[in-house]
Amino acid sequence: MKLRITLLGTSLLIACGHLFGQAEPVVGVANPASLFTDKDPTLNKNKQAAMHIVIDLLAYGHWNEADKWLTERYVQHNPNFGSGRAPIMAAFGKNAPRPIPPDPKDWSTKIVAVTSQGNDIVCVASVSTRPDPRNPGQTYTTTHFDMWRFVDGKADEHWDEGTINAPGGQGKGKQ
Repeated sequence: MKLRITLLGTSLLIACGHLFGQAEPVVGVANPASLFTDKDPTLNKNKQAAMHIVIDLLAYGHWNEADKWLTERYVQHNPNFGSGRAPIMAAFGKNAPRPIPPDPKDWSTKIVAVTSQGNDIVCVASVSTRPDPRNPGQTYTTTHFDMWRFVDGKADEHWDEGTINAPGGQGKGKQ
Protein backbone atom coordinates (compact mmCIF):
# COMPACT_ATOMS: atom_id res chain seq x y z
CA MET A 1 0.00 0.00 0.00
CA LYS A 2 2.80 2.40 0.94
CA LEU A 3 4.62 1.70 -2.35
CA ARG A 4 1.41 2.36 -4.31
CA ILE A 5 0.95 5.75 -2.60
CA THR A 6 4.60 6.65 -3.23
CA LEU A 7 4.30 5.70 -6.91
CA LEU A 8 1.03 7.61 -7.22
CA GLY A 9 2.61 10.67 -5.57
CA THR A 10 5.64 10.47 -7.85
CA SER A 11 3.40 10.12 -10.92
CA LEU A 12 1.39 13.17 -9.85
CA LEU A 13 4.56 15.24 -9.37
CA ILE A 14 5.83 14.28 -12.81
CA ALA A 15 2.43 15.06 -14.38
CA CYS A 16 2.28 18.44 -12.62
CA GLY A 17 5.79 19.20 -13.86
CA HIS A 18 4.59 18.62 -17.41
CA LEU A 19 1.41 20.64 -16.86
CA PHE A 20 3.00 23.58 -15.10
CA GLY A 21 6.60 23.41 -16.30
CA GLN A 22 7.96 26.09 -18.56
CA ALA A 23 7.53 24.93 -22.15
CA GLU A 24 9.71 27.59 -23.76
CA PRO A 25 12.01 29.99 -21.93
CA VAL A 26 11.64 33.69 -22.68
CA VAL A 27 14.68 34.95 -24.62
CA GLY A 28 15.79 38.29 -25.96
CA VAL A 29 16.24 39.14 -29.63
CA ALA A 30 19.64 39.06 -31.33
CA ASN A 31 19.65 42.77 -32.28
CA PRO A 32 17.73 44.68 -29.59
CA ALA A 33 18.80 48.16 -30.72
CA SER A 34 16.94 47.69 -34.01
CA LEU A 35 13.63 47.41 -32.12
CA PHE A 36 14.05 50.96 -30.80
CA THR A 37 13.88 52.66 -34.21
CA ASP A 38 11.01 53.79 -36.43
CA LYS A 39 10.53 55.62 -39.73
CA ASP A 40 8.19 58.11 -38.04
CA PRO A 41 10.45 60.80 -36.49
CA THR A 42 8.32 61.31 -33.36
CA LEU A 43 7.95 57.60 -32.69
CA ASN A 44 11.66 57.09 -33.36
CA LYS A 45 12.49 59.78 -30.77
CA ASN A 46 10.16 58.15 -28.24
CA LYS A 47 11.50 54.64 -28.89
CA GLN A 48 15.05 55.94 -28.47
CA ALA A 49 14.04 57.56 -25.16
CA ALA A 50 12.48 54.23 -24.05
CA MET A 51 15.76 52.50 -24.91
CA HIS A 52 17.74 54.99 -22.81
CA ILE A 53 15.34 54.52 -19.89
CA VAL A 54 15.58 50.72 -20.01
CA ILE A 55 19.32 50.51 -20.64
CA ASP A 56 21.02 53.70 -19.39
CA LEU A 57 18.82 54.35 -16.35
CA LEU A 58 17.34 51.04 -15.20
CA ALA A 59 20.01 48.55 -16.27
CA TYR A 60 23.18 50.60 -15.77
CA GLY A 61 22.20 53.27 -13.24
CA HIS A 62 22.94 56.49 -15.15
CA TRP A 63 20.29 58.34 -13.14
CA ASN A 64 22.29 61.58 -13.42
CA GLU A 65 20.84 61.67 -16.98
CA ALA A 66 17.20 61.12 -15.93
CA ASP A 67 16.23 64.68 -16.87
CA LYS A 68 16.99 63.81 -20.52
CA TRP A 69 14.44 60.95 -20.56
CA LEU A 70 11.81 61.63 -17.86
CA THR A 71 9.57 64.65 -17.37
CA GLU A 72 9.65 66.30 -13.96
CA ARG A 73 6.00 65.29 -13.49
CA TYR A 74 6.57 61.56 -14.39
CA VAL A 75 3.32 59.87 -13.35
CA GLN A 76 4.03 56.43 -11.87
CA HIS A 77 1.41 53.65 -11.84
CA ASN A 78 3.58 51.05 -10.07
CA PRO A 79 2.21 50.94 -6.48
CA ASN A 80 5.71 50.70 -4.98
CA PHE A 81 6.80 54.19 -6.08
CA GLY A 82 5.55 57.74 -5.95
CA SER A 83 5.15 59.94 -8.99
CA GLY A 84 7.69 62.55 -10.03
CA ARG A 85 11.18 62.32 -11.49
CA ALA A 86 12.84 63.17 -8.14
CA PRO A 87 11.24 60.28 -6.16
CA ILE A 88 12.13 57.81 -8.93
CA MET A 89 15.71 59.06 -9.00
CA ALA A 90 15.89 58.72 -5.19
CA ALA A 91 14.52 55.17 -5.32
CA PHE A 92 16.74 53.89 -8.14
CA GLY A 93 19.76 56.21 -8.15
CA LYS A 94 21.49 54.96 -5.00
CA ASN A 95 24.23 53.00 -6.75
CA ALA A 96 27.08 54.32 -8.89
CA PRO A 97 26.50 54.05 -12.64
CA ARG A 98 28.13 51.18 -14.48
CA PRO A 99 29.59 51.28 -18.00
CA ILE A 100 27.10 50.51 -20.78
CA PRO A 101 28.40 47.82 -23.15
CA PRO A 102 28.83 49.29 -26.65
CA ASP A 103 27.41 46.17 -28.31
CA PRO A 104 23.65 45.83 -27.59
CA LYS A 105 24.03 42.03 -27.65
CA ASP A 106 25.94 42.44 -24.37
CA TRP A 107 23.25 44.46 -22.55
CA SER A 108 22.24 42.88 -19.24
CA THR A 109 18.56 43.53 -20.02
CA LYS A 110 17.45 41.16 -22.75
CA ILE A 111 14.78 42.77 -24.93
CA VAL A 112 11.98 40.59 -26.28
CA ALA A 113 9.86 43.15 -28.14
CA VAL A 114 9.11 46.86 -28.51
CA THR A 115 5.67 47.94 -29.60
CA SER A 116 3.77 51.20 -29.80
CA GLN A 117 0.31 52.71 -29.99
CA GLY A 118 0.11 55.93 -31.90
CA ASN A 119 3.36 57.81 -31.60
CA ASP A 120 3.23 58.62 -27.89
CA ILE A 121 2.95 55.14 -26.26
CA VAL A 122 5.91 52.72 -26.27
CA CYS A 123 5.87 49.31 -24.57
CA VAL A 124 9.05 47.30 -23.97
CA ALA A 125 8.96 43.60 -23.10
CA SER A 126 12.10 42.13 -21.56
CA VAL A 127 13.22 38.84 -20.04
CA SER A 128 12.71 38.46 -16.30
CA THR A 129 14.46 35.58 -14.55
CA ARG A 130 12.88 34.70 -11.21
CA PRO A 131 13.29 32.08 -8.47
CA ASP A 132 11.08 29.06 -9.07
CA PRO A 133 8.94 28.65 -5.92
CA ARG A 134 8.20 25.04 -6.90
CA ASN A 135 11.87 24.13 -7.26
CA PRO A 136 14.13 25.79 -4.66
CA GLY A 137 17.48 26.80 -6.11
CA GLN A 138 16.12 26.91 -9.68
CA THR A 139 14.85 29.78 -11.79
CA TYR A 140 12.39 30.31 -14.61
CA THR A 141 11.92 33.09 -17.14
CA THR A 142 8.88 35.24 -17.74
CA THR A 143 8.25 38.58 -19.38
CA HIS A 144 8.53 42.01 -17.74
CA PHE A 145 6.61 44.89 -19.32
CA ASP A 146 7.27 48.61 -19.13
CA MET A 147 5.01 51.04 -20.96
CA TRP A 148 5.42 54.79 -21.20
CA ARG A 149 3.46 57.72 -22.58
CA PHE A 150 5.81 60.31 -24.02
CA VAL A 151 5.54 64.07 -24.21
CA ASP A 152 8.14 65.94 -26.29
CA GLY A 153 10.49 62.93 -26.32
CA LYS A 154 10.40 62.33 -22.55
CA ALA A 155 8.49 59.73 -20.57
CA ASP A 156 5.63 61.44 -18.76
CA GLU A 157 3.71 58.39 -17.52
CA HIS A 158 4.71 54.79 -16.74
CA TRP A 159 2.96 51.43 -16.28
CA ASP A 160 4.34 47.96 -15.47
CA GLU A 161 3.19 44.80 -13.69
CA GLY A 162 4.36 45.99 -10.26
CA THR A 163 2.54 44.50 -7.28
CA ILE A 164 2.41 45.45 -3.61
CA ASN A 165 4.93 43.53 -1.52
CA ALA A 166 4.04 41.91 1.80
CA PRO A 167 5.24 43.73 4.95
CA GLY A 168 8.80 42.94 5.97
CA GLY A 169 9.96 42.16 2.42
CA GLN A 170 8.45 38.68 2.52
CA GLY A 171 6.36 39.10 -0.63
CA LYS A 172 7.13 38.06 -4.15
CA GLY A 173 5.85 41.30 -5.71
CA LYS A 174 7.64 42.84 -8.67
CA GLN A 175 8.93 46.38 -8.30
